[in-house]
Amino acid sequence: MKLTIVEYPDKRLRQISQDVKVFDEKLHNLLDAMHPFMIETNGIGLAAIQVNHPIRALVLNLPDEEGEQHPENLLEIINPVLTRKEGETTYQEGCLSVPKFYEDVKRSDSVTINYQDRHGNTKTLDADGLLAIAIQHEMDHLEGILFIDRLSYSRRKKFEKEYKRMQKEKKKTK
Repeated sequence: MKLTIVEYPDKRLRQISQDVKVFDEKLHNLLDAMHPFMIETNGIGLAAIQVNHPIRALVLNLPDEEGEQHPENLLEIINPVLTRKEGETTYQEGCLSVPKFYEDVKRSDSVTINYQDRHGNTKTLDADGLLAIAIQHEMDHLEGILFIDRLSYSRRKKFEKEYKRMQKEKKKTK
């Protein structure tokens, strides 16, 4: 399965993703394609909507201390529901759908989610630190929210100015 990243300002990123109701080979093939694609594109998380599949599915694979992303640490999260959030932290986030832009975003420091695995089994996950941040970032995608939407007014204006400048440079090099 060939995947490509949907990039800002594409309106598809603003869709609200639909619940997964069928846990079949089609879903498994998508998940199987998303993980290596996420690694190849230097991501630690990827929501299905980012590869033009508006379903409530995401994959996460955090790097270890050496920066390696081991397949056994892969999380496939389907139909996630946030059941608890606590604390507050700020982390510099980036996004495969908003390339080359990084900004500090406030998130909850610790979260609990209920979700389903690729076979439809119900699971609960308690997460803190980077995993909690990544879960919240990817779950935002399922609601049509980008990390830039969480910026203050002045930081958002700075992003828009920088984005326009980058688009002009891109056109010059074509």
